[in-house]
Amino acid sequence: MSDNCFCRQAVTNDAFALSDLLTQLGYPDTADFMVSKLNAIANDAAAVCWVAEINQQVVGFLSLHIIPQLALAGDFARISYFCIDETARSHGVGKALLQQAEAYAREQRCDRMEVHCHQRRVDAHRFYVREGFAESPKYFIKML
Repeated sequence: MSDNCFCRQAVTNDAFALSDLLTQLGYPDTADFMVSKLNAIANDAAAVCWVAEINQQVVGFLSLHIIPQLALAGDFARISYFCIDETARSHGVGKALLQQAEAYAREQRCDRMEVHCHQRRVDAHRFYVREGFAESPKYFIKML
């Protein structure tokens, strides 16, 4: 990992950088509502968002939600969005953010972490497998 990688909680001043990263992830046009989304996460006790910086420039982020489970002793930590800038991939930035998320999830008494990753993101699949994730097929969604 780059020695100068630093992870911290996202703030509203990160809105432009996160919007740019989301565009790289395939979600354009988020700039108009990014500040309100970051404020919503900041005010939600079950949600957190971290950014990774190199040389004081945001090069990645990870947002996480804690989901209580009725039938299980431990809760789920769900990665909702996770992106590393195209120019910073394969330098340990993703691993640093994931380690931050895992430590936090353990503190919140979660016993598993889950992430949805589109089938077209083959490089991301390899990253998740390297980091100990196992595929759990069948994911359904209904648009409202």
